[in-house]
Amino acid sequence: MRKSHSKLVVFLSLGALLLAGVFTLVPRRSFAATLSSSIIGMFPKDVGEFAYADLKAARQFSWFSQLRDQALPSRFRQFEDFLASAGVDPNTQVEELAWGFIPGTDKQGEQVVGVALGQFNPPTTEQKFKAQKISFVTDRGFHLYSIGGGDSSLLFFFIDANTAAFGDRQALDKLLDVRTGNADSVLHSDLLGPLIADANGNGQFWAAMNRHYTQITLQQLLPKTDQFPQAAQVVDRVQAMFLDIQAGSGVDTTFQAVCATPDDANVLAAALQAGVLFRKYQATQAADTVMANALDSIRVTAAGDRLKISAPISQDQLTTMLRNGSFATKM
Repeated sequence: MRKSHSKLVVFLSLGALLLAGVFTLVPRRSFAATLSSSIIGMFPKDVGEFAYADLKAARQFSWFSQLRDQALPSRFRQFEDFLASAGVDPNTQVEELAWGFIPGTDKQGEQVVGVALGQFNPPTTEQKFKAQKISFVTDRGFHLYSIGGGDSSLLFFFIDANTAAFGDRQALDKLLDVRTGNADSVLHSDLLGPLIADANGNGQFWAAMNRHYTQITLQQLLPKTDQFPQAAQVVDRVQAMFLDIQAGSGVDTTFQAVCATPDDANVLAAALQAGVLFRKYQATQAADTVMANALDSIRVTAAGDRLKISAPISQDQLTTMLRNGSFATKM
C-alpha cells in the first residue's frame, strides 16, 4: 500500500522536489516543454497517477539545486547513485522524466514505472554494469538491471540512446507489453488520457491523477478532514485532478480538481480555505512569518464542477524557505 506522506507525490525527480512545498511555491512564467505522445504512449492503461518533470529547464534556476538537495527522496538518490556508478551523470544527462504509479491490490503493492529522457551511451554503460557484476534479467531483448541490489525491487534498462526505463518488475513488464502492442496504453484511458492532454505543456512539472490518487492528495491538502464531515464526503466523490507548476524566479503551482457536482466544488473550496487558514495560524504561532505570508497568497475558487487552487510565492519568500529548510524531506 502507498504510505501517507505530507508531500503530494513522493518519488523521483522534480515532481517530488517542487511538490514538497506545493503550498509555498511564484508567478514568473517560463517556457514549458511538451512531452511527446510516443513517450506517454509507453505507459500502461492502469496507471493511476502520471507525472512529468522537465529537469533541463529546472536546472536553469538558481534555487533548483538547493531545493533538490532538501527535497530529494532517498529512492531517487539510490537511482542517481546507480547511474553515477556507471559513468552516467544524472545532473546533466537526464533531461526529462515521466513516471506513473499503478495502484496496489490485495496481492501486490503499488508499482512505479518511469522513463528518463536524455543523452546516453548504452553500450559503454552496460559494459560498466557487467564489470561491476550487477545482476540483470533479459526480457524481450532488453537487459533489466537491478538498482541497489539486495531487496530492491527497482530495475533499469535502456530502450535506446535517448530513452531509459525504470521501475518495479511487474510495471516494466506492462510497459514492454504496451511497446509490443500486447496491451493498451494510458492514452486509451477514458479518464487520464484527456487529463494528460490538458496538463501536457502547461509547466516544467505537471501531473494527472485518477480518483484514488486525487483523494490521497486532497486528504494531504486538507488537514484534519474529520473536522469537516461534509467535506470528507465530498472528497470521496471527487473524480480526478491535474496540476501544473510554472517556474521562473520561483514557482507558481495550480491545481484543478474535477468534482461530482458544482455544489461539491463549493463545499470543498470552503473546506480548503479553512485548511489554509488553519495552516496560516500554525505558521503564525511558530513565528514563521514567511510561511504565513505565503499561505496568505493562496487562492481557492470554484467554477462549475471544477475546484482551482493557485499558490504563488515571491523570490524572497522562496529564498528564505530554502535557507530555513522548509522543503526538507525525512524520507
